[in-house]
Amino acid sequence: MDVFAGLNPQQRAAVEAVRGRVSILAGAGSGKTTTITHRIANQVLTGAFEPSEILAVTFTDKAAGEMRARLERLDVRGVQARTFHSAALGQLRYFAGERIGQVLPSKALMLQPIRRTLPPPYKFRPLGDLAGEIEWAKNRRLTPETYLEGLGRHEPPIAPDLMVSVFGRYEAQKERQGRVDFEDLLELAVRLYDEDEQAAATFRERYRAFTVDEYQDVNLLQQSLLERWLGGRDELCVVGDDYQSIYSFTGATSKYLLGAGGHIVRLEENYRSTPEILELANRLVPKLGGAEKVLRATRPPGEAPALRACEDSEAEVAGIVANIETYRREGVPYEEIAVLYRINSRSEPFEEALSEAGIPYQVRGGAFLARPGARGMLRALRGSGGKPISIVADVAKAQGLTGAVPDGIGEEELTRQGDLTRFVRLADEFGDGTVAEFLDDLQSRFAAESAGRGVNLLTYHRAKGLEFEVVFLPRLEEGELPFKRSRVGEALEEERRLFYVGMTRAKNHLEITWSGEPSRFLAELGVEAPTVDNATLTALKSWRLERARRDEVPAFVVFHDTTLEEIARRRPQELWQLAKVSGVGPAKLERYGDEVLATLAGPS
Repeated sequence: MDVFAGLNPQQRAAVEAVRGRVSILAGAGSGKTTTITHRIANQVLTGAFEPSEILAVTFTDKAAGEMRARLERLDVRGVQARTFHSAALGQLRYFAGERIGQVLPSKALMLQPIRRTLPPPYKFRPLGDLAGEIEWAKNRRLTPETYLEGLGRHEPPIAPDLMVSVFGRYEAQKERQGRVDFEDLLELAVRLYDEDEQAAATFRERYRAFTVDEYQDVNLLQQSLLERWLGGRDELCVVGDDYQSIYSFTGATSKYLLGAGGHIVRLEENYRSTPEILELANRLVPKLGGAEKVLRATRPPGEAPALRACEDSEAEVAGIVANIETYRREGVPYEEIAVLYRINSRSEPFEEALSEAGIPYQVRGGAFLARPGARGMLRALRGSGGKPISIVADVAKAQGLTGAVPDGIGEEELTRQGDLTRFVRLADEFGDGTVAEFLDDLQSRFAAESAGRGVNLLTYHRAKGLEFEVVFLPRLEEGELPFKRSRVGEALEEERRLFYVGMTRAKNHLEITWSGEPSRFLAELGVEAPTVDNATLTALKSWRLERARRDEVPAFVVFHDTTLEEIARRRPQELWQLAKVSGVGPAKLERYGDEVLATLAGPS
């Protein structure tokens, strides 16, 4: 097996470095998994280490499974590929047996009774917000006793004095039940190696070389365990991209990646995206800081990314749905199309529009009716089927719906408030009827998601590590991206990295739209809203008037003014480009396409 086959010079340099500390700074789509698996294989083939002496750490079970599968294809078996938590659990069971206690699968069940005792409006906060805050604290090795001191500028989802009480009660209840959570596994492993020299010596005798993937996502607790594993040794290879460090809400930081040192290799050849997409994404590099990486395309040229302002949010959604249909007609599977947004509640307009258009879709991370706000409403309305729909608004208020969303709440609660508001709006739009009829209508309108296939609707965070033929980035507006709570300092920098992650998910087509105040990130790309050439627009309107007279129809039946303005902005040169303009469907493309292109070819 030739472990160097197909590698570029930078990948080869990393694979050849089988000993000592190695830092691989891997840009998006640069083949990092190929690089680290081939390096591990080379460590074995050169005799530097036995397979059983190598521990590779990833952040998900899926990634660990993929790493093992790739190593097997390289005829390397016996390497341990685990997540931090899985590795810690195995080590604790080996050294401590059953004394570690039962692992808590989720914090939610234990937090639910604690949440009920909180005063309004905090008693309605999503369990995910409370669980996430406890994870943030424990990943920073904070306890209920040190939590308030360690907050710094961090804003908890509820008042700090209430949050520290929830944290303390959660820990006490967990201890009474003899349970441990996932963060405890890491903390207990750290303490084991600090307090038991024999256990530390045994572990270090077994494992002599380490590889850590996605190192930009490591937090203090994980780094502390890694340092115990190493025991001062330098046989460590880390791989990551500080430009894709987007999980600070878990306590993650890219400082460990940037400070890892050793033999540094930069992977900048991108195998995913077209040159046009990379050229746009690279414009953000001067603002991203950290370790500079300028992605270089290996694929042939393609279509330039589309950036456009929309009349309003409804027109923006309608345009995206129309373009999805166009891409489908061009042969792009629905599953290769993605719409990304900043928070979960932004999926709802697309769920509605896609359902009405008969386009299948899948919401990664929870569709509207599966999220806490709508789930709570469905439970509360159970048994009220014969009652008038007017009770929905009162039920939503009882569920904690506020007239004005207060500042400082977490993203989970912001999503829940948005979902409650939309639930009430949908009831108002339904009109007269019973609760049962309304709920049946909801199920039919949002049923397209249940198939688990179709267009992907997901947040920027969930899109990381994925790639799609077509990516839409709607709502590129101030208050959305950057998010309204994240407009200064490190929070703003992370929002910029989210945008970078979103752009680099696209393989062939990238469309960026906005209808409100344009995001400051658009200016950083050097993007100015395209202007309409008056001569072109005048020519298009003259053609439309003449065609309408020939067809004996009103001018707007040919094309609406907004459609003509968009055509004038884009100035398409071919039919497939004209088809991407919102308002140009298949019938109009066939009927008017050639004449429109001929008109555009006239005035310059």
